[in-house]
Amino acid sequence: MQQYLEAGKVVTTHGVRGEMKLELWCDGVDFLKKTGRLYASAKGGKCYNIISIRPQGQMALLQLEGVNDMDAARALRGQVFYFDRSDATLPEGRWYVADLIGCEVRDADTGKVYGVVTSVDHPGAQDIYTVKSPSGREYMFPGVDAFLKERNPPEGYILVTPIPGLLDDDFDSEREEE
Repeated sequence: MQQYLEAGKVVTTHGVRGEMKLELWCDGVDFLKKTGRLYASAKGGKCYNIISIRPQGQMALLQLEGVNDMDAARALRGQVFYFDRSDATLPEGRWYVADLIGCEVRDADTGKVYGVVTSVDHPGAQDIYTVKSPSGREYMFPGVDAFLKERNPPEGYILVTPIPGLLDDDFDSEREEE
């Protein structure tokens, strides 16, 4: 399990006092406020205490301890920041995307293995899971309760109840007419 997870990336400076615009890659401003600090590397690295963070559209305005002027902020443009998972608490039944990647996707009723999760995206109202089947084919499915029955990253699996044809390699799309 990864200890340090992506929080976001600095895209530009904001003002002259060292604030930065952070493209959020996590659950948002309130989530990061609770962590209290960010790290410069996926292995931890330099630790920065969060002085302030507030929303601005889809971004966040971030002030870090020791980053007190525009030049210091400009030097961090393009920097990806990470949070330590031990600084955060997720609600029951919620998981980090990094923990879902690589989970085996199984049929909740039959146990059939459809493949493994290769990505989880959030383009709209719900997450979209991408699954790579043993044959190499990729499938996408929505992260909704009607479909997802159980997420169990500690055991390495996700149980689903798919609609017919959604995760099947065996459908016959070109029937021959007699």
